[in-house]
Amino acid sequence: MIEIKGVHKSFGSLSVLEGIDLKVNSGEVVCLIGPSGSGKSTLLRCINGLETYDRGDILVSSERVDRQSKTIHEVRTQVAMVFQRFNLFPHRTALENVMEGPVYVKKENPQAAREQARALLEKVGLAHRMDAYPDELSGGQQQRVAIARALAMRPKAILFDEPTSALDPELVGEVLAVMRKLADEGMTMVVVTHEMGFAREVADKVCFLYGGRIIEEGPSREVLGTPKQARTQEFLRRLLNHSEVPA
Repeated sequence: MIEIKGVHKSFGSLSVLEGIDLKVNSGEVVCLIGPSGSGKSTLLRCINGLETYDRGDILVSSERVDRQSKTIHEVRTQVAMVFQRFNLFPHRTALENVMEGPVYVKKENPQAAREQARALLEKVGLAHRMDAYPDELSGGQQQRVAIARALAMRPKAILFDEPTSALDPELVGEVLAVMRKLADEGMTMVVVTHEMGFAREVADKVCFLYGGRIIEEGPSREVLGTPKQARTQEFLRRLLNHSEVPA
């Protein structure tokens, strides 16, 4: 579904990605973990074509991701993205936010898009709030609207960039529950997260990034339970109980 081969990315003299190799199979959930500044969010933005990359290749369904290409629009409809800060249109209701992409980007029939938006808001538990504006919704509700909006484009995969980091702790669970449901339904997902419980329970694979490189990769319970690399162990010690990580 997604193949990343030798990807490098710099911002001026700052090297952010230094030869990333990663494969994400259809229906797979891959969690990217690591300290701030390790390149996780930049990698997601390169996959979606929001950032250019300097060297290497990113393929989505065998189509090369190139921000300057005429096909980048098609790639972005296949790989949706959910951001930290929701990015909802403040002047549109929840229903209208979910309809926006299908109507204005994919040129779908407005009535059909409206019915789909209703169904998706019901799917994320917000059928009763479809006429509310973003400032009338909690952070967790706004993020669930953002997930419904991503689903409205009928993507083959969804990229999540720390989707719970801007939420109050009591609201995190409702967003993770929606993401668990999507994983159970077979949605291909690449998730940047600090929620280790979610990564352990839901991810098929976890990648630990440090200094722009993937320095450890494997099944979630293996990487999070018995990490081999010292830097992975050090990172997890800050997030988990000492008993869960080897000395």
